Amino acid sequence: MTVEHHDLHHEFPEYNDKINELKIGNHYFRKLFDEYHELTKDIEAMENETTPASTTSEEELKLRRVQLKDELFSMLQAS
Repeated sequence: MTVEHHDLHHEFPEYNDKINELKIGNHYFRKLFDEYHELTKDIEAMENETTPASTTSEEELKLRRVQLKDELFSMLQAS
């Protein structure tokens, strides 16, 4: 099974420069960015079935990732 990759650069390619700029210049953005990417790595491992997890656990992580993605996107739009 092929798992879709959800890193921010794939999600928002039009904001690549802005993502890099905020990662360097905004500590809060960097914190959220790092958390988003750690969650993405964990979720992809679950989806690839390399890390066993219940459906509930996986869905909770996906919900948190969506919340982070929304906040990160808002920050990208505002800057």
